[in-house]
Amino acid sequence: MIKILHFADIHLGVENYGRTDPGTGMSSRLLDFLAALDQAVDHALKDRVDLALFAGDAYKTRDPSPTQQREFARRIRRLSEGGIPVFLLVGNHDTPNVLGKAHAVEIFDTLSVHNVQVARKPGTYRIETLHGPLQIVALPWVVKGALLARDEYKNLTPEGLGEQILKKVADIIQAEVAALEPGVPALLAAHASVQGATYGSERSVMLGQDVVFPLGLLADLAFDYVALGHIHRHQVVNPGAYPPVVYPGSLERVDFGEEGQAKGFVVVDLGKGNTTFEFVPVQARPFVTVQVDARGTDPTQAVLSAISGANVAGAVVRVRVQMDPEQEGSFREEEVHRALRDADYVAGIAKEVHRPMRQRFGGRFAEQVTPMEALERYLEVTGTLPGKAQELLKYAQSLIQEVLAEGEG
Repeated sequence: MIKILHFADIHLGVENYGRTDPGTGMSSRLLDFLAALDQAVDHALKDRVDLALFAGDAYKTRDPSPTQQREFARRIRRLSEGGIPVFLLVGNHDTPNVLGKAHAVEIFDTLSVHNVQVARKPGTYRIETLHGPLQIVALPWVVKGALLARDEYKNLTPEGLGEQILKKVADIIQAEVAALEPGVPALLAAHASVQGATYGSERSVMLGQDVVFPLGLLADLAFDYVALGHIHRHQVVNPGAYPPVVYPGSLERVDFGEEGQAKGFVVVDLGKGNTTFEFVPVQARPFVTVQVDARGTDPTQAVLSAISGANVAGAVVRVRVQMDPEQEGSFREEEVHRALRDADYVAGIAKEVHRPMRQRFGGRFAEQVTPMEALERYLEVTGTLPGKAQELLKYAQSLIQEVLAEGEG
């Protein structure tokens, strides 16, 4: 069996909910992300894995700072010098927005760093490990601009362009599968969105619209594992099926949209037809929401009681307290801040004041009006042109359905 550490979506450079660390001069959040990456590197070295496979998005932006690049390179060097081959797949955040421009992880190729391979273009890579050879069919982030630059595609609709991308990707995978060496374990590494996957906070840091790949396009039986990157929530897209199609998720939480999600990496025991894998969590910075309905009580005491029952030490914390208008003046926010002194960062204390609605819509109070009805009435009152109003209502309906679906999830 070939042991692989599969990780993705580090996003060095996410610095929200942080401050400058006086000892290093770096953002405290950058230190959080590096600490999570260190845990993955430490595990790889201690467990003596045969390969560290990174499935894309080393940085938050396409133009990372020299400090971010230095810190990432230090971790890759630890793996390389520890005798562990490293395979770096290029993700959307690693990809420049101008064709021909160098990407964020290209320096490892340029310097021919020992034990490190970078996959910028689709293709098959053969890697010799301590437990035998391995074939990796690489599918880095698909750059739409490569197609848009050609005359035959420039007038296509976004839907038409997406169809052409899927067709080309299918042709690429089919050709690479046909050329695989029989009997040698093979996996597909892709930075992409796959149908059936559940999104997380990656939507807040996305750099463009996704092309969503059908599951069947990637889950070819020629592969023994499909290593994905791009979506921040750890998940197996096809539970119980073969080959397993797996997102390890991100190593550190980006925001409160990932509150409560386990963060970590996946350790894979790859064999021809009998691959197994295990999710290994890391100690990521906790995000905690203290939600309090203080209506009819002392709002300060209600919040203090809720904080005492929550595990806020070392966490990024936000407080949301519901109250009536007459309670607003008696809320002692400074006491709440003192109660949160053990938190790593206080993201905010939000007072959600419930005020009675007086406006009527067609004989009904606003509480009885659906969001769509309220928007429709607003557009009518403001004199929005019918065509524009219909377009806005269409988008609003899509957003409402998306929120409801996430709530059910």
